[in-house]
Amino acid sequence: MSSTLTVRLDDELKQRLERLSSATHRSRSFLAAEAIRDFVELNEWQVGEIRQAVEEADQELFASEESVAESFQKWGA
Repeated sequence: MSSTLTVRLDDELKQRLERLSSATHRSRSFLAAEAIRDFVELNEWQVGEIRQAVEEADQELFASEESVAESFQKWGA
């Protein structure tokens, strides 16, 4: 199932989308849906990673001083 979403674009972006649509033989709607899907997936992943890191920090699951020092030595810092 799909539904309609209206999006306002500035003129330049709309023209670029038109050119890309023509070059790829895909509809503007298809390209916009793909772009939104990619954006949502990336941001869902980022938010999930941040939430997990906050949970780990709340549980005080940090790297030890020794582990950090070893990493710095490994990379010559």
